[in-house]
Amino acid sequence: MQIALVGPVYPYRGGIAHYTMQLYEALVQRGHNVAVISFKRQYPHWLYPGKSDQDPSSRPVLTVPAEYLVDTLWPPSWLKTVHRISRVQPDVVIMQWWTTFLAPAWFGIGMAIRLWIRHTRLVYICHNVLPHETRAWDKWVTQAVLRWGHVFLVQSEQERERFEQLLPGKRVIVVPPPAFLLFTNGVPSKPAARQTLGLSDRATVLLFFGIVRPYKGLEDLLLALPFIVKHDPSVVLLVAGEFWEPERKYRDLVSRLGMQDHVYIENRYVPDEEVPYYFAAADLFVAPYRSVTGSASIQVARGFGLPVFDRTTWRCQAQTPEGLAACILSALHGQASPETSTSTWEGLVEVIEGNA
Repeated sequence: MQIALVGPVYPYRGGIAHYTMQLYEALVQRGHNVAVISFKRQYPHWLYPGKSDQDPSSRPVLTVPAEYLVDTLWPPSWLKTVHRISRVQPDVVIMQWWTTFLAPAWFGIGMAIRLWIRHTRLVYICHNVLPHETRAWDKWVTQAVLRWGHVFLVQSEQERERFEQLLPGKRVIVVPPPAFLLFTNGVPSKPAARQTLGLSDRATVLLFFGIVRPYKGLEDLLLALPFIVKHDPSVVLLVAGEFWEPERKYRDLVSRLGMQDHVYIENRYVPDEEVPYYFAAADLFVAPYRSVTGSASIQVARGFGLPVFDRTTWRCQAQTPEGLAACILSALHGQASPETSTSTWEGLVEVIEGNA
């Protein structure tokens, strides 16, 4: 097939950029011709909550050929994007959806594709149907944008239910995100990784990795940590990721809990070449997210074969720090067998092929 794939790729950073690039590779490996359309400007600096949306990696693990056309704040670029897509004569256009900040651009591009390139199928991959911190207008904005699609891929049953409440009658398919394998070449040994990060060989290391936002539940994890340490004094928590909240709030909480010797915080976006050290050093990846999300960090952990705790797969309904601690300790000591995703990149491509 002729495919136009629209979304962030390097030099943009983050899990959705890595997802888009891995999807490109999987599509090409299946024999499809793929034109990647990315952003000329994704977010203006003054609106982006982090330091930058650009990837700081000196050795990016993956790059793909792309045309950087979309400026989210400049409508003429949307028309240029649609014109370029039309020249591809695509059988399928795949667009990534994750935030209503994209709404004006995605509404214009999606509508133009449906009205102008009528032979194509428009597939949306919804990393989040609605933003994690939902505002009053997000639902109707999402409805307005996504109504132009033919097929929608979501990453969990909870997201499917959320989608069907917004747009009943649309074709929506659950495809959990596949494991991210792109970081797994040249993985250091655990002792070497811990030495690099300044961690003890005798420690039991819990890893919290990725952007720190309220829905990620880091506060819940810190409140549970004293109960975990009481059971296993060797436990340390390594927090690695850029804070989109005041870091001081969390450091003060660590101090109030008396956990200074058990918590290491690195407030920064970890570049690609350093990612393997964090996952190689850990004994358990902890994702105490308050809402279900298709987390790229979880898929990176699974790519490394690192055990993962998240509330959904471990069916952890605990409402107290002590209860959450008990769930995490069960995961740490392998006292239950959680469900794991069997999704693959080839399987994702097959779903797209079957709905083209």
